[in-house]
Amino acid sequence: METTHCTVDGWVDAIPAPGPHGTAMFDLTVRPVGADTLPEDAPDTVVSCTGAAGGIAHELLTCIQPGDLLRVTGTLEQPQTPDGRARLTVDALEVLDTAPMLVLSDMVIDRYGDYCVIFDADTDAVPVFTARGKWVGLADNPDAITTLIDIHERVHGGDA
Repeated sequence: METTHCTVDGWVDAIPAPGPHGTAMFDLTVRPVGADTLPEDAPDTVVSCTGAAGGIAHELLTCIQPGDLLRVTGTLEQPQTPDGRARLTVDALEVLDTAPMLVLSDMVIDRYGDYCVIFDADTDAVPVFTARGKWVGLADNPDAITTLIDIHERVHGGDA
């Protein structure tokens, strides 16, 4: 397996997700070098990234949004097959530019400290998860979210 230490600039595709062992996973869309001289339909490269070192996972899970422009440095593993994705283990992360605020009409994911909630326009019930993706419960309505989080913290000792 061929690996290279490198720095890559690219855009975050989707909300970073909790990964195993305290990591965070995300896809980075990278424009080809010299993209200004390439045809408009030249494909971008999608690099699957994992971050854990030095608080990177926390930064990814709490601050990074889709559309943010990042500079990541780490160890790049080339794909095993021609149709596979490159994988980058991130050692350093820098936010170069933030995405404009998006207006979502049907569903919104929001954070309550170490918790994530999903607001859906079609229902009052609000699913609540820890930032690491562990199910906490279903709040009957937005006003019941803090009560559900308080109960979870009392039962689990604040282990979000």
